[in-house]
Amino acid sequence: MTLGVLLLFSAFLLLPSSPAGAQAVENEFYLITPVSKDVHDPALSQFAAYAKKKWNIDVKTSAIPKGTPVAYGQILEWKGRPQADVFWGGEGTLFDSLAAEGLLEQIKLPQKMWDEIPATIGKPVGLPLKDPKKFWVGTTLEPYGLIYQPKLLKRLGVEIKDWDDLLNPKLKGQIAQCTPDRSSSSHASYEVILQTYGWEKGWDWLKKLAVNTGIFTARSRDVPNVVAKGEFAVGVAVPSYMAFAEVLGGYEIIFVYPKNAYVTPEPMAVLKGAPHPKAAHAFVEFLLTEEGQKIFMERGLYAITPKYKVQGAPGSDAEKAVQFTAGLRSFYDIQVGNVYDDKIAGQKKRIEEVNSYFRKEIAEKHKEIIK
Repeated sequence: MTLGVLLLFSAFLLLPSSPAGAQAVENEFYLITPVSKDVHDPALSQFAAYAKKKWNIDVKTSAIPKGTPVAYGQILEWKGRPQADVFWGGEGTLFDSLAAEGLLEQIKLPQKMWDEIPATIGKPVGLPLKDPKKFWVGTTLEPYGLIYQPKLLKRLGVEIKDWDDLLNPKLKGQIAQCTPDRSSSSHASYEVILQTYGWEKGWDWLKKLAVNTGIFTARSRDVPNVVAKGEFAVGVAVPSYMAFAEVLGGYEIIFVYPKNAYVTPEPMAVLKGAPHPKAAHAFVEFLLTEEGQKIFMERGLYAITPKYKVQGAPGSDAEKAVQFTAGLRSFYDIQVGNVYDDKIAGQKKRIEEVNSYFRKEIAEKHKEIIK
């Protein structure tokens, strides 16, 4: 061995070794998401701790909070040069649309982890929990239900157990909801009504709901907030964890899971051209570990696989969440009803048609409808 080669080899040995070789992640990670801070903040924080422990890398994380339709539009505008790494939350149909536009990268997960997530949930229509082509994967199960303020509802002499209870004339001006162009939970819930009753009868039902509606909030997150404060008696299309966050905040509200209510798998996808792709794929994988699933289960959400159930020490947030949803620990323990057909709801034309019709015939004519 020549002296030059020897010196080069010695210098190489003195170099600090990479924490995980080719598996090491970048030191930055950015998320665009409609998922509330109540969940995305702890998810990012615990991922940073996980990266530090596994690779000894300090990952700077940040979220761009956007409603689902707005986030979807932003990703289209980026045109494959995104300023975020991962898109998280909403209806799977929007992710299918982004994949068709060539704006998503295939998810990289251990095959065992991928296989543990069932293909669908619900009957008579199976709701996809992951994309067969691997452009997105579900992260947690989350029902979009109804909530009410018990004292206010009792004073009005009304009970809320299912959809039609919302049309009680005693609730006039007492319902809070968000428009479908601002909220995927509203959009999916309106699709449930439209696919249950059909186009014409479904819109008639939604107009009757508008008669009792006192406010269309700017964000879906505002719906449980105004109900918790007693400003309105009932909230429509509320993600379970958003309602549970109000309970943890000390407010008294009740969550109702009505028949065939939409259950989102909170899809997640890595954006094509993501500036930090290794961190992006690592974040997806982290959320599907037991540690990641516990983040959800302690906040009013449910595991994406039958493998885990909501469980905690007496008095813990996990057990409070079970109590909040009438003893439910896993969506695989109950018969989930679903009429939402993503092949219908996911068509770009259909999405635009529903949003446009609601805006023109309900939101803009709200005062006339009430009269």
